[in-house]
Amino acid sequence: MTRHSPAPTVDVVLPCLDEADALPWVLERVPDGWRALVVDNGSRDGSPDIARALGATVVSEPRRGFGAACHAGLVASDADIVCFCDCDASLDPGLLAPFAAEVADGRADLVLGRRRPRGRGAWPAHARAGNLALARMLRRRTGLRLHDLGPMRAARREALLSLDLTDRRSGYPLQMVVRASDAGWRIAERDVPYLPRTGRSKVTGTWRGTWQAVRDMSRVLGEGPRGPRGVLR
Repeated sequence: MTRHSPAPTVDVVLPCLDEADALPWVLERVPDGWRALVVDNGSRDGSPDIARALGATVVSEPRRGFGAACHAGLVASDADIVCFCDCDASLDPGLLAPFAAEVADGRADLVLGRRRPRGRGAWPAHARAGNLALARMLRRRTGLRLHDLGPMRAARREALLSLDLTDRRSGYPLQMVVRASDAGWRIAERDVPYLPRTGRSKVTGTWRGTWQAVRDMSRVLGEGPRGPRGVLR
């Protein structure tokens, strides 16, 4: 009689700062059987209470910063696979199911979502320009031919923790990719529709926010290469 291994558990980390209007749409799209970890980063609009009422687990991270919120969710997770997704209704967390399956099946170590804008205003020109510049810098640094450094992604939790990620601002998603590349991970990119967000972006809603993010990420790209065990070479 063949015994099958139990299906891996999956958590989806949703960094949240004043996303009360978006939370119902986002949480109803989390795949069945997954746990939603809403990481509250100092909301003042009742987001934590709304998330709890909708069945999510709420993690508090008082230190402001996208990376701080993402990493708090990663540390709080006890799942085999951890996914990340914005909490502003610009991305559908239901689309993460094939990402997690690809990781679970061993076909990739890190799966990233390449955002494809749908609808007017989904991706402002300044934000797209900053993302393109960073993708080019990433290619020079790692050789990876990626098109987007967006927030939607999936990987195994223990492997992510082994990367020893230190950025707690906008550079966190990029640092994850850079260190994963240095460690020899197989990194895949999959198209996902990118919708106009609910509310105003805290980062890419302005030129100033976008270029602050670019500065954060440029600093990450200045890190020296790391070996398979995460040690600087």
